[in-house]
Amino acid sequence: MNRLADRVMGPVLAPRDEGYDDERAGWQTARRHRPDLVVGAARPADVQAAVTYASDCGLPVGVQGTGHASAAVAAEGGVLITTARMSAVRLDADAGTAWVAAGTRWDQVIHRTAQAGLAPLSGSAPRVGAVSYTLGGGLALLSRTYGYAADHVRGLDVVTADGHLRHVTQDSGPDLFWALRGGRDNFGVVTGMEIDLMPVTTLYGGTLIFPVEKAAEVFGTYLQWAATVPETMNSSIALISLPDVPAIPEPMRGRHTVHVRIACAAGDPGAGERLVAPLRAIGPMSDTLGELAYAEAGSIYNDPVAPGAAESGTAMLGELDATAVQAILDLAGPHAPVPHVVELRHLGGRLAHLPAVDNAIGNRDARYLLNVVSRLERADFTQIRPAHARLFEALAPWSTGGRFLNFMNGENATTQVRSAYNATDYRRLTGLKAVYDPENIFRLNHNIPPGRGPTRD
Repeated sequence: MNRLADRVMGPVLAPRDEGYDDERAGWQTARRHRPDLVVGAARPADVQAAVTYASDCGLPVGVQGTGHASAAVAAEGGVLITTARMSAVRLDADAGTAWVAAGTRWDQVIHRTAQAGLAPLSGSAPRVGAVSYTLGGGLALLSRTYGYAADHVRGLDVVTADGHLRHVTQDSGPDLFWALRGGRDNFGVVTGMEIDLMPVTTLYGGTLIFPVEKAAEVFGTYLQWAATVPETMNSSIALISLPDVPAIPEPMRGRHTVHVRIACAAGDPGAGERLVAPLRAIGPMSDTLGELAYAEAGSIYNDPVAPGAAESGTAMLGELDATAVQAILDLAGPHAPVPHVVELRHLGGRLAHLPAVDNAIGNRDARYLLNVVSRLERADFTQIRPAHARLFEALAPWSTGGRFLNFMNGENATTQVRSAYNATDYRRLTGLKAVYDPENIFRLNHNIPPGRGPTRD
């Protein structure tokens, strides 16, 4: 430990050290890493030193930015590298790109790029780490319009299992570049990435909230509507059990409600108004739709900022019908014993197309992404897990069999990794794992084990 601390600018902490618990803490508190050592990396050289030390000692390595996904992969032992100190954004407005360091959050990127009239392909929660989100795919607010965030990565700086810092692009290290964009931290610790930015300053967006008594009508109308909208329209629908707490407005406090979230990239706000008219005609109890600066787009989902404990699960679905809607309402509606957030995110559009530079993201044929989240302060694991299992079993007839890596945070997340990829791509990933991490040092994650590797780039 001492020889590692001498080579690292940031802290190196063992369980007995002051600051250890704060360093390993993340946004998700359901489960946390408890490593033998946690290294607070302040620069790429710190990451290199930590990876080399772990390799020499035969220890596994995990990496944590904001800790949103740690409930899926939290483990005992090994070396945990935290990247929050590596926070920087370099903007090239003329090229329409940005370089983003490993520990940077999306809200920091958004603030910097908005000054140039540009926007990244960030998600619904601006405080999520930009790099980890992107490496897992990155389902953005405007992904139906532009594709996955990983589709717009130009280059990556990565420390591989041999301790080397590499810069990889389509022209330099194309196999590793392909694997990292979708394979997350299985092939190394990314210390920075160069991404495309979109010419977006405003969007038409907000939320329509309906009483649960209209749930069947809202879901039915939404599914018919989603089948007709252009790729400029990005949306989701969620059935939400709201807690009975003062922070929730009185009309919705302690109730089930249906939320339709809208993010329309059409330049003319009038186009967005016309597109949402069939949904508005149902009569929402709350309507926040309007022109919105992209820097304020986090208000659409209004995701929690404070750390919390939750169990979640995900599945990719095909086209849905009234029977599927009824299954959701029966198992997650007002009479369900466990309170949930059950959300359907509309896919398709540019998400269904391969990008100009291919990557490892699979399941592009799915029409919807299902995500179910249950807060542990409102129910415990013994209640939540069977309830989630019942929901996924009921929706199995509409499932494509795939899952989305960034939303795999439930009980079986680490055993379901294969389902995030197409079969041929998964075989390629295991082969590349055998080349770049044959000892599977990077295994405190959604792990892809080494297979029979191809020739190195």
